[in-house]
Amino acid sequence: MHILIVEDNRSIVLSLVEYLEGRGHIVDAASDGLKGMTMALNNPYDVIVLDIMLPRIDGLEVCRRLRDEAELATPILMLTARDTIDDKLRGFDSGADDYLVKPFSLAELEARLNVLQKRTRGTTPTALRVGSLQIDVARHQASREGKLLELTPTGMKLLMTLMRAYPATVSRAELHRAVWGQLPPDSDALRTHLHTLRQAVDKPFVKPMLITVHGVGVRLVSDNE
Repeated sequence: MHILIVEDNRSIVLSLVEYLEGRGHIVDAASDGLKGMTMALNNPYDVIVLDIMLPRIDGLEVCRRLRDEAELATPILMLTARDTIDDKLRGFDSGADDYLVKPFSLAELEARLNVLQKRTRGTTPTALRVGSLQIDVARHQASREGKLLELTPTGMKLLMTLMRAYPATVSRAELHRAVWGQLPPDSDALRTHLHTLRQAVDKPFVKPMLITVHGVGVRLVSDNE
């Protein structure tokens, strides 16, 4: 499994990473809610382990945004010291699939994650499509009119963000957050990356799909309209 852990307790993260990677899983980690949300939106994780008490954005809000705003179907297990029925109900109401209270057994955590992955296997979208433009999420491959596009890792993140938001316009600030979180580069790197993305997505084809909305941001249009 490819697992995202969003947890600010370093000792817990190290313990989880050591155990889960030792069991053959791939593990990424984020130490605050905002970074975790960005990583969840831009990577094809099988499951997400989400603490509730997090810096910047708490886990309940992260879960709610992933479900309600981003419509992300990746299974989420809440991992927290809050153990009352009301706490659990708030977790489930925010969109969590399971709830495990600290302290916990590492073996039980892995077992629960295995169950979540099996339960949802085949229900998570494996492709993003806008017109003839498509991204194979699992393989991180983009194509248009059946032709593979050569994209940089940053270009892939930008394109996935725009495709998930289609047909809405995505502001420059939102694109910055999707790629660099709250620590954007000093130079106008976004402009450069968007130019490179246009060279790959639009230049070889008749109809441009990446449209700049002046003063607002960037959006995708379908080439089949």
